[in-house]
Amino acid sequence: MSQTDMENKQTGRIDCVLVAAGKYHDIDFARLELLKLLGENERVRVRVFEDYANLEAIREAAFLVSYTCEVIPSDEQQAALREWLEQGGRWYALHGTNSVLRFLDNGLVDTPDSAPQFMEMLGSQFASHPPIGQFRVDVAQPEHPLVAGIEPFEVTDECYLMDMKAEVDVLLDTGFEGETPGFVRDRWQYARHPVLYLRRLGKGGVLYLTLGHCRGHYDLRPLMDFWPQVDRCAWESPVYYELLRRGLNWAAQLEKTEQQA
Repeated sequence: MSQTDMENKQTGRIDCVLVAAGKYHDIDFARLELLKLLGENERVRVRVFEDYANLEAIREAAFLVSYTCEVIPSDEQQAALREWLEQGGRWYALHGTNSVLRFLDNGLVDTPDSAPQFMEMLGSQFASHPPIGQFRVDVAQPEHPLVAGIEPFEVTDECYLMDMKAEVDVLLDTGFEGETPGFVRDRWQYARHPVLYLRRLGKGGVLYLTLGHCRGHYDLRPLMDFWPQVDRCAWESPVYYELLRRGLNWAAQLEKTEQQA
């Protein structure tokens, strides 16, 4: 690397694409909180979209951040995203990015395998969760820089149960056994489920964090006109913001957290 390249790497502009959109969540709140965190580094310049259609912006970005639910890229967009990742792009995917939800006539929620290539690229697909509640998150790899110094913690959130679609490097996980009422798959035997993991693709990769549910009064339309409480879940926990900051630093390839993707 030349001296000029080194200086640009350490001080130059870092372009980011934030995709924040979807159903059943307070996207306004999550978008604003993520923009605040991204704004903590003046080198990071952000473009915000509601889907993955602006492939030119993604190709020009150093990293991608997504907080979505039921936002599935087209086949063309999936192919472009995978090529971008394999060439060195980094994607910090949050919460419902891996969700496909279908509300059935019997009132249950199905999570069909209708976007297999997208979920394989992400490394997982959301399958179910128990009602929002408190659960313990454990550190699977205490020496890994992304979670070093973080102790096991209790958090109130949706405990994501997922089907793993590719080999991943689990950094945080949790155990679950029990029922998940309201979903087609509503009974689960005990297993460990990833909370934070790395999915390597070529020179780049995906960092996935399942925590971070949020919902305001008006975010369940058309299912419900008014949701009685405001849910902030992990967003009320300092350790969640620490994980967000570490993940954004990883995605931006900043020196203090630079890893192999």
